[in-house]
Amino acid sequence: MDLRGAERVFAAICDAYPDADVFTAVYDPVGTEGRFAARAPQASFLQKMRPTARTFRPLLPLYPHAIESLDLRGYDIVVSSSSAWAHGVLVDPGATHVCYCHNPFRYAWSEREATLAARNPLTRPPLRALLSRWRQWDWIAAQRVDVYIANSAITAARIRRYFGRESTILHPPVELSRFSPGPVGAHYLVLAELMAHKRIDVAIRAFNALGLPLVVVGDGPEWRHLRRLAGPTVRLTGRLSDGEVADLLRSSQALIVTAEEEFGIAAVESLASGRPVIGLRAGGLLETVAEGRTGWFYDDGDDPAALAAAVRGVSVDSIDPAACVASARRFGVEPFQQQLRAIVDEASGRSPRATERPLGGLLPRRSSRRGAESMRIR
Repeated sequence: MDLRGAERVFAAICDAYPDADVFTAVYDPVGTEGRFAARAPQASFLQKMRPTARTFRPLLPLYPHAIESLDLRGYDIVVSSSSAWAHGVLVDPGATHVCYCHNPFRYAWSEREATLAARNPLTRPPLRALLSRWRQWDWIAAQRVDVYIANSAITAARIRRYFGRESTILHPPVELSRFSPGPVGAHYLVLAELMAHKRIDVAIRAFNALGLPLVVVGDGPEWRHLRRLAGPTVRLTGRLSDGEVADLLRSSQALIVTAEEEFGIAAVESLASGRPVIGLRAGGLLETVAEGRTGWFYDDGDDPAALAAAVRGVSVDSIDPAACVASARRFGVEPFQQQLRAIVDEASGRSPRATERPLGGLLPRRSSRRGAESMRIR
């Protein structure tokens, strides 16, 4: 588990419940930079196998069993944060389970056909069967959740479509204090995990044609492919520290977003840095970016020429950095925590002043490289 967007969201959830216990499928104190060490997360039996970003994939069929094996007896309230498995946790009869959902398991639902098409013909039939079993388990698990919270409108729509469940939309928190405006340089920026569904190749091809400087920050299985595509004006950095990322954001011309993001925390981080966003007109960006005021959209996500035309056709200097910063303030950590506690209190039928009952939380095991995330109880 690395400290990525979902882990940062879970850190905010944990901070909202400082006395809650934390459970996870697998725990990596180094990858999460010690953020959860003081909570002593309790991991599943998968921890004994010490999976890494390179070795975890063969263990994916075991994740549903690992989640269901977590011993949550005695907890009256369970808060999970899930983009794949965590919502399948088993709780006591009478306990309340509130799930903060980043997205229904992408590879079993919204990206199923693309996932199969990317495999060779020999591996497609067994993978199709596995995905079908996962979908059955996923739907059944979703029916056990008492209350769903969605991170965006598109996630709420997917929860309704795939699980037949309604949800409350609560946008993720962003650590706004990490970001501030500053002198602007010449480069544009991509900040994302290097996964096929992120379509970073579209950005690289567009900036190869534009001849403008593009910095790509992130790592993942598409690294080698994207490195081969990159022309002389495109630089791939790999993962960087929080400070280095903040410096690149505040000095960029604009953040480039080429995928349909469920929410898109990087876009809000860019706004908090006073920089606009140029992105695909889809998903969470429609809830965070105001066209012409804090960024611009393009419409054909598969066409590098459409992105290149959008970059050429806008005046980045026309954007007021103060307007970007003001827009980002909607997504602070404290308002998120207040709304989360209110939803959990209502779901559990307790007054905010009521005596605290045992509460657990699920720590996310997430990575676009790994293709799975599970949140465990805090």
